[in-house]
Amino acid sequence: MTTIDLPGIGAYTLREPVTWEVPGGPPAGRVVYAAAHVVADPLGDNTPGSPAAVDWDATLRFRRHLWSHGLRVADAMDTAQRNMGLDWAATKELIRRSAAEARSYGDPATLVACGAGTDHAPQAADLNTITAAYAEQIETVQSAGAGVIVMASRQLARVAAGPQDYHQVYGKLFGLADRPVILHWLGEMFDPQLAGYWGSGDVAAATESFLELIHAHAAMVDGVKVSLLDEEHEVRLRAALPEGVRLYTGDDFNYPSLIKSGSHALLGIFDAIAPAATAALQALDAAEAAQDADEAARQLARYDEIFAPTVPLSRKIFETPTYNYKTGIVFLAWLNGHQDAFAMVNGAQSARSLRHLAEVFRLADQAGLLSDQELAVRRMKALLAVNGL
Repeated sequence: MTTIDLPGIGAYTLREPVTWEVPGGPPAGRVVYAAAHVVADPLGDNTPGSPAAVDWDATLRFRRHLWSHGLRVADAMDTAQRNMGLDWAATKELIRRSAAEARSYGDPATLVACGAGTDHAPQAADLNTITAAYAEQIETVQSAGAGVIVMASRQLARVAAGPQDYHQVYGKLFGLADRPVILHWLGEMFDPQLAGYWGSGDVAAATESFLELIHAHAAMVDGVKVSLLDEEHEVRLRAALPEGVRLYTGDDFNYPSLIKSGSHALLGIFDAIAPAATAALQALDAAEAAQDADEAARQLARYDEIFAPTVPLSRKIFETPTYNYKTGIVFLAWLNGHQDAFAMVNGAQSARSLRHLAEVFRLADQAGLLSDQELAVRRMKALLAVNGL
């Protein structure tokens, strides 16, 4: 057994390694997206405020990893550092390349959905300018052949006077879409500049506004991705959606119970735990298809067993300040050999402490998510050495 000294933890002995089977296809009972990160070019100038320099080969290789595990990819989202270092020029290239790469696996509109927002127009100060900014990004996504995720807009949150302004802008966007879109409600714990989205700082009032919009345009809404980290609220919202509109959980704290009870998923944590996530979803499929109650119970127990140790890992990665979760996601991708350097655009690899990363290492091992323990230990020791340990 391998032991490593970790700051804040001490001598830690790794568990027996876990080998996860690659599934034969996507989950049958849920539509599941992993929100994917981008791999920075370690030789590029990715200092804070600089244009993003991306390692495109490694970035696309990671998307192939996710597709190979039966997951769809949600791209150009907050996990890819939108509004936190991934500028519009790099975002456009990411959308184009991801959709093109998806064609090797199937229909890009099914396999990849990309965020369309207004971040390339940070000074937009009126509803028409915001609508035009959204329209440009929606056209970019649709021209690439990907599905559209309408991201929450900092500019709209700043300018909107109330629910009617959100309804005016989004109503026009539905008319621009060539197929149903996913709406994104990102809580202020992920982005403080989105406080009061949908026209109210009161969640109940904001939800009423959100549901009014969805019911008015249900034919053009594939689903809603909700990232509020409130399980009870999500269950109530899911029950209130029009028939045929999916609830994609974005709750990186409570995803096992929410998926089990009926939510679909669009999760940043699935970037890091894809092998375990697909194994758990296979067990859920088997449970829901089982004709025998004992077999259904056995498969649900397997689902719980797989996901249980991933929750402490996810809660650590997404701890306050939650918006810095990308650092832990990229850290695990580096430990697992999906990229050659622990580097991020905007220098975001420095956004978490060494003690935090050491705990992420330990929890990932406990969940069986260090795919090559020897490599992970070697890289962890190198990081410690660079920090004088």
